Amino acid sequence: MLLIYGNEEAFTSIGAENLAELIRETDALNQELFESGELVGAYGMADQMNSKMVRVADGTPVVTDGPFAEAKEYLGSFTILDCDSLERALEIAARNPSARHWGVEVRPLMHEANVEP
Repeated sequence: MLLIYGNEEAFTSIGAENLAELIRETDALNQELFESGELVGAYGMADQMNSKMVRVADGTPVVTDGPFAEAKEYLGSFTILDCDSLERALEIAARNPSARHWGVEVRPLMHEANVEP
């Protein structure tokens, strides 16, 4: 899984034209990975102001509006890959345009949930 973190300051600091180009380059890379069979899915995420946290206290669900952490950065998007090795995932992460600006975290997925169809 590729995790891309950022914040509004980082996203606006590169300018609207550069951000649009970054998105075009990312879409092109995603298309290439889709065609090679390595892309499972890529998703942008709503900003932290639109997030909700659900906790159960004494058996009752409690929903809290975000943001939740006093962190400067938040998870902006993620990509799930199905590739042959960690080395290949690192290679793909280095090709992601976001790696030139704020970095791409690579985190192996451990297993799929066991569910019956």
